[in-house]
Amino acid sequence: MTIREMCEAYDVTPRTLRFYEAKELLTPIRIGTRRLFTRRDRARLALILRGKRFGFSLEDIRQTLDLYDRDGGLTAQRQKAYELAMTRLAEMEAQRSELDVAIAELKAELQDAEAKGLVPKRAA
Repeated sequence: MTIREMCEAYDVTPRTLRFYEAKELLTPIRIGTRRLFTRRDRARLALILRGKRFGFSLEDIRQTLDLYDRDGGLTAQRQKAYELAMTRLAEMEAQRSELDVAIAELKAELQDAEAKGLVPKRAA
């Protein structure tokens, strides 16, 4: 695929693809100034985008992707991805708990301000 086709297929910008290339996460075939992305690059980009969506660092993504190349298979890569995912899930759940507490506190403060007549009451 060309860079334009990749951008359209994965809803990313050329700058994003060049960034991942500079970080050595993608290695398209270069013919002059053209970049041609292989099936491998497409699979790696899908995994990169999924990892970023879940909040993984680029270094975590790189290490996981490199396991496939280094070990020549999916077993080690899947194990690493699973371990990272379990850690990330625990982090996200902790963040959600912290947000729930903060939201409850803020709602209480707003209700208190309304009850004291400091601000106009919200429409129900």
